[in-house]
Amino acid sequence: MRARVLIRPKAGILDPQGQTVERALPALGFEGVSNVHVGRLVELDVEDPSRLPRCARRCSRTR
Repeated sequence: MRARVLIRPKAGILDPQGQTVERALPALGFEGVSNVHVGRLVELDVEDPSRLPRCARRCSRTR
């Protein structure tokens, strides 16, 4: 199974990349956009998908 994991900054953590994108969007014709956050999307193949929830909980505690 292929899993996709979205990694984003926690609430309250500064996101300078998101702020830069938010400021650039009006110049590209996207008006009225706010609260932009930049994260990472990681794709991985897993043998046992039942282990994914436990892994996600464990990883979210370490950040």
